[in-house]
Amino acid sequence: MSKVVKAKYTAEAVAGFTHRTAMEEAARCLLCHDAPCSQGCPAGTDPAKFIRSIRFRNVKGAAETIRENNILGGSCARVCPYDRLCEEACSRCGIDRPIEIGKLQRYAIEQEKVFKMKTLKAPSKKKDAKIACVGAGPASLACASELAKEGYRVTIFEREEKAGGVLTYGITPSRLPQSVVDHDIAQVKGLGVKFEFNREVKAEDLADYDAVFVGAGLWASNLPKIDGIDLEGVYSAVDFLKNARTKKTDFDPGKRVLVVGGGDVAVDCAVTAKLLGAEDVKIVYRRTLEEAPGNINEFHYALSLGIGITTGMAPAAIKGNKKVEAVDFAGFRDEAAKLTLSADTIVFATGQKAEDITAIADVKVTDKGTVKASKGKAGGKFFAAGDVVNGGKTVVEAVAEGKEAAAAMMAYLEKKGVK
Repeated sequence: MSKVVKAKYTAEAVAGFTHRTAMEEAARCLLCHDAPCSQGCPAGTDPAKFIRSIRFRNVKGAAETIRENNILGGSCARVCPYDRLCEEACSRCGIDRPIEIGKLQRYAIEQEKVFKMKTLKAPSKKKDAKIACVGAGPASLACASELAKEGYRVTIFEREEKAGGVLTYGITPSRLPQSVVDHDIAQVKGLGVKFEFNREVKAEDLADYDAVFVGAGLWASNLPKIDGIDLEGVYSAVDFLKNARTKKTDFDPGKRVLVVGGGDVAVDCAVTAKLLGAEDVKIVYRRTLEEAPGNINEFHYALSLGIGITTGMAPAAIKGNKKVEAVDFAGFRDEAAKLTLSADTIVFATGQKAEDITAIADVKVTDKGTVKASKGKAGGKFFAAGDVVNGGKTVVEAVAEGKEAAAAMMAYLEKKGVK
């Protein structure tokens, strides 16, 4: 893979608003009194308030609103499923089209970065309580920032060399540039949150902390049990995307790539393969495109790159001699349907599993390995949220759950008399 190909892979696919287009879009807002868009945001980012600020040219105020409510405002502006949340709730849907809330949020955060705005500040006086967060993904970052804003001392333990979790290792940079993730994380660090990277946490590491948040995400492979699954060229989505993002110029996705799945992660894998030089890339999904959980705009982008999409088929067997050569598919609803596609790489974007967390945290888990937690509470001094609890949802939902867990932790520490 050449440096030119790598540059194409990292180039952002969709341009943001200019100052003029942002103002024009904000002017379309009806300034609803009941603000259904704000009610439609799981993280409470409050689009109605920040759009009003942009409309009246108070961009700093817009950025402050976003950051105060969603520490990952820059990342969410790129990957949030607005069409199913705030934009779907927009009152203009009944007139023409919804306000492009995501692009306005992106604009405000881009201005924050360009003008080096200081939108958040932690209190100078720190509390004595010590809090640990396991994992540096969206839920942990949101939880840690909420706690830090109240003066708590928070340390995040991360086994990788960078923070961000799925934001850094599980989304193609053409959709979410690393610079955007890094800018969001800089806001967390600016609140005084400490990070310990390349750190595999053990139970004894957490013994001295007054409260512990578990936001470890889903990083264990969940490959189907079919013939040929052990052949070279078979990847889980998280491994494929992580290799693409971390290897500088020596990652070869293969010439003929098949991606199994119908979500945004499947599209990310397919787009990644195409932008890194694969000649033939196809997405194969067992249901119809209408039933696919992925954003339809992302599917359109994949099609624009020449990526094929086949529906109604599920993988039955992988063929090859040590390495993948072809994949047999069977009809998901039509048992008589059969399909064989040539490939040297197959990526399964069909979900991940939680790793065993019970060795380090005194928590209960479900039969699927996810942590049992209610409103962030997982038992005793342990709290949990995000994918490791909900089984894998959106980034904005992880942020919302992380904030909820932070509130539960503060209530717990107050009740215990730990200041």
